[in-house]
Amino acid sequence: MGSASGPVPADAGGRPLRLVIRTDGAARGNPGPASCGAVLIDAARSDAHDPDGEPLAAVSRALGVRTNNVAEYAGLVLALREARRLGADEVELLLDSKLIVEQLNGRWRVKDAKLKGLFIEAQRHLATFRRWSAAHEPRARNRAADALANLALDDPAAAESLVADIARRHGREPGVGERPASPAGPGGDSPGGDSLAGDGAEGAAGPGGPRG
Repeated sequence: MGSASGPVPADAGGRPLRLVIRTDGAARGNPGPASCGAVLIDAARSDAHDPDGEPLAAVSRALGVRTNNVAEYAGLVLALREARRLGADEVELLLDSKLIVEQLNGRWRVKDAKLKGLFIEAQRHLATFRRWSAAHEPRARNRAADALANLALDDPAAAESLVADIARRHGREPGVGERPASPAGPGGDSPGGDSLAGDGAEGAAGPGGPRG
């Protein structure tokens, strides 16, 4: 778990906004056509930890040809961008990617060059929250984010409509992370139409662990 000092943002009811975030990435082939999905749920809701809890915001993006791990990290980064846009104070990440959970918590190093920029951007976003945590969740409980990732590949128009409807249901226009971008062609490592690799800096977290 991490924490940072600074002003505490609040939701429309005046309380600090805490979010439960579930993300997923998928690649049909590794690498192959890839996508990511995420749901951001108000932690104050009674169903916040239910796999089918009502989201405050969602992400559904086609990414072009990518590896599965790049797609997983893209989902995380886009969800964190959206959490910041919403003014979240705390985020609780429930992820089915053990790789990401262990790397965020500093127990495994980031060795794959394709992931380093995404990892650094994720760290940069997490540092802005008063508190954050990342825990591993069984894949079966991550079905909402998984469905959004698959929808982005199978029916991009339906994905765009769904995430826009979720945003508008809560009185917002869709944000950048909530709009699918045009997929990039093969060869790059940043999702198409939106460079997620941050400033290109490199680094590693924690000792040991398998290759990312």
